[in-house]
Amino acid sequence: MLLDVPRSGDGNAIALGAAMVAWIGLIAVSAFSGQGKGGDGGKRDSRSLAGILIQGFGVGAAWFGRFDIVVGSTPALLLAALIPSAIALGSLALFAWSVQTMGKNWAVVAQTRGDHQLVQTGPFALVRNPIYVAIFGMMVATALAIGHAYNLIVAVPLYVFGTLMRVGLEEQLLGATFGDAYVAYRQRVKRFIPGIW
Repeated sequence: MLLDVPRSGDGNAIALGAAMVAWIGLIAVSAFSGQGKGGDGGKRDSRSLAGILIQGFGVGAAWFGRFDIVVGSTPALLLAALIPSAIALGSLALFAWSVQTMGKNWAVVAQTRGDHQLVQTGPFALVRNPIYVAIFGMMVATALAIGHAYNLIVAVPLYVFGTLMRVGLEEQLLGATFGDAYVAYRQRVKRFIPGIW
């Protein structure tokens, strides 16, 4: 039985499949989301593109390097697939829920619309940035699925740094647009982890 356990550094085909489903799902949800444009009276901050790039380097660092994928259906392999698969698919569900809740307010680059609404329902009642939490989960799940857990030492700080850049710019835009309502929301709901951070 011990010989069936993948050695450290090996990937897991089942977990990798779940991670791929999550990334393809993210792309599909993004493509069919009907992202809103800035519209009349909206504001856009293209500086958020730097944060997007740094987040991308973080996600890329999780993938970086050679990996061997173990294929099979032994109990050990199925057990090893559970955690990364659950994280990947749960993150996809959170991403889809968040984008659906935002509706036309959702956009990749930091911006507000002329008719922008301050979304405080669904996942946004739990944390202010559930989309970034979901992408973080997919990054972690992918690193675990392909046996690159050590890459998270580099990937996590890069992703967090890029995310904080984006969030800072988005908060400025939302604060300028919604004033006291946004201040109250910020005080009530944490950025990334309910009740903690």
